[in-house]
Amino acid sequence: MSEYKPTPIDTSDVALSEEILKLTELLAKNTHEVWAAGRLNQGWTYGAERNDEEKKHPCLIEYDELSDDEKSYDRNTALETLKCIIKLGYTIEKKD
Repeated sequence: MSEYKPTPIDTSDVALSEEILKLTELLAKNTHEVWAAGRLNQGWTYGAERNDEEKKHPCLIEYDELSDDEKSYDRNTALETLKCIIKLGYTIEKKD
């Protein structure tokens, strides 16, 4: 088996508008909600320390209660997803 070498789409040249940047935080929160719902459905519960055997995880809390370090993972996922969508030629617009 060869060594895995990730090759994400280069989005370094994509600039996001202020309106789209605001969307990043909403998507980050939703990313956390989807992850947490999945964990809870798998039988995980909150625990002060992660324990895979007991299915305990310290991030099974509301997004607003996460540390900035924990939020940054979700924010980066949302940001890179938005940039990738635009890089691939799609547009994002808000419908009123």
